[in-house]
Amino acid sequence: MKTTILTDIEGTTSSISFVKDVLFPYARDALPGFVRDHGGQPEVRRWLDQVALENGGICSDEVIVETLQGWIDQDRKHTALKALQGMVWEAGYRDGDFAAPLYPDVAPALRAWHAGGHRLAVYSSGSVPAQKLLFANTDAGDLLPLFDCFFDTEVGHKRDADSYRLIADRLNRSAGDILFLSDVVAELDAARDAGMRTVLLDRREDYAEPRTGDAANGHARVESFADIVA
Repeated sequence: MKTTILTDIEGTTSSISFVKDVLFPYARDALPGFVRDHGGQPEVRRWLDQVALENGGICSDEVIVETLQGWIDQDRKHTALKALQGMVWEAGYRDGDFAAPLYPDVAPALRAWHAGGHRLAVYSSGSVPAQKLLFANTDAGDLLPLFDCFFDTEVGHKRDADSYRLIADRLNRSAGDILFLSDVVAELDAARDAGMRTVLLDRREDYAEPRTGDAANGHARVESFADIVA
């Protein structure tokens, strides 16, 4: 049976700066207008009301938006914020305000692995809807059909081995048949503890000093998807 390839996003398929310097500021700037135009829609209202209730019954959308913007500045991983950010990003992708940039070696490798019969999956701290939006709107085209499964932190923390055991179970694969790709050594440690194979992506754009020897903590290290043997 072919290896299943499970990949992180930030620092692995895409630069860390895209989320930090493009997506987060875009959501922050677009939230006031988005809430003004769509705040009456049930799915949007649901999340706005949740924020209000959790913060002492905020009575105005303006204050709710300010609260959400503060959470963006703090990089809070709140469910309501993630949901609303996803809606804002969906509009941004649809309107052509941005596309998700991938490292140039990523799309060819993903297509080759998929064509070769490898199952592809994603595990990222961003929400599953946000992950799907990103891969459906890359600068290399729509790559969403290449992937079988998407996982976010609802399965558990990315530095917890049990999260990877649960992912293996949901993929219906032995952990040893899964290859996890990430730029974060602590995540790779957890995946290895769960029995997965691991590869450290050491992107020069994101990490100025090569992480070799002890810094790689025993994980295979590459600087490109082209160097990965699945």
